[in-house]
Amino acid sequence: MVNIDPVLYIGISQSFFAGLLISTKKPFTIANRIMATWLFLICIELVFALINSRVIEMYAFPFVAFTYGPLLFLYVQFMTHPGKRFNWLALIHLIPFVTFFTVSVIFRSFPLLRDLRSFFVPDRFISLRIVYSTCFFLSVTVYSVLSFIMIKKHQDNLKNLVSYTSNVITLNWLKILSISFYVAFLALFILGGLNMIGDFIPFDPYFVVFGFIGLLSFVYSIYGIKQPVIFGQEIKINGEDRKETEKYSRSGLKEKQAGIYLSKLIDYMETEKPYLNRDLSILDLSKMTGIPRHHLTQVLNEKHKKNFFTFINEYRVKEVINRFSNPKNNNFTILAIAYDSGFNSKTTFNSIFKSQTGLTPSEYREKATGIKE
Repeated sequence: MVNIDPVLYIGISQSFFAGLLISTKKPFTIANRIMATWLFLICIELVFALINSRVIEMYAFPFVAFTYGPLLFLYVQFMTHPGKRFNWLALIHLIPFVTFFTVSVIFRSFPLLRDLRSFFVPDRFISLRIVYSTCFFLSVTVYSVLSFIMIKKHQDNLKNLVSYTSNVITLNWLKILSISFYVAFLALFILGGLNMIGDFIPFDPYFVVFGFIGLLSFVYSIYGIKQPVIFGQEIKINGEDRKETEKYSRSGLKEKQAGIYLSKLIDYMETEKPYLNRDLSILDLSKMTGIPRHHLTQVLNEKHKKNFFTFINEYRVKEVINRFSNPKNNNFTILAIAYDSGFNSKTTFNSIFKSQTGLTPSEYREKATGIKE
């Protein structure tokens, strides 16, 4: 069997100090506390694994892993809903963890999953092993899917609130990591399955599991430490404002008034060009025009058939095209023109420009002016 002690020592020290950093990070948020709890639990699991391999069998099978899915889900929930208060009913997600912790301690003298090649041996514990493995797979799968859906919904909601993209607010890193989390565990399940039916892999899956756990804690802690609170006081996606935004039928906005708001909005966009502000939010535009925020969203979605993000960036694309046609801008790079037109990201600019014109910015500029870049 491969000596996993070096992996365990590295993982223990890394997860402990990362958890310490995040738990003391200001401002103190529920999301940070959940992340810190997750890291400390990883540290505890690695300590238990070390004691198991060196001192005494403390449990029949790993049980801390049943917290990974729920804590990922709760972390995403409180990152995407920063104003949400913690409800103790959320602890219901930890019932599988408590259940298998109890079972594992009761049968601690039987290392039921240490040697996967004996997984299907027809002894009195085969049902327990099957139930444990099935529940673990379902836990990782269900919570990974729920986390992905929640992040995707959050990103869709942002399009009605802000006109720019940023990893800080979109949590794209968290979506990628949640997918990676599931894919990695799925790979480990497959490796474990191969090990159950024969010697098809040249290494010990037990070593891979704890190596992955250590790597997981390292990657999550890096992004967790760097990630600030998503929204300040000026942008909110929850509470009554969001309910009013979603439930247009209760807004009380009349057809005639909606038309007036739309005309006023278009006039303001054409004359004042607020879209040149790279950090423009719907609340900013609401204050500028005097149109209530929820009515502004409703007018854009129902009358203009566009979300706020698309509406603003269409004006920015038009601004870029106008500047392309001005000889005074011939010496400026495309990216400089894009930034001056309100875009804050090269990737976002290229994507939106091509979706609206069918050409890349460089292709369009060359075709329109003959200038190559």
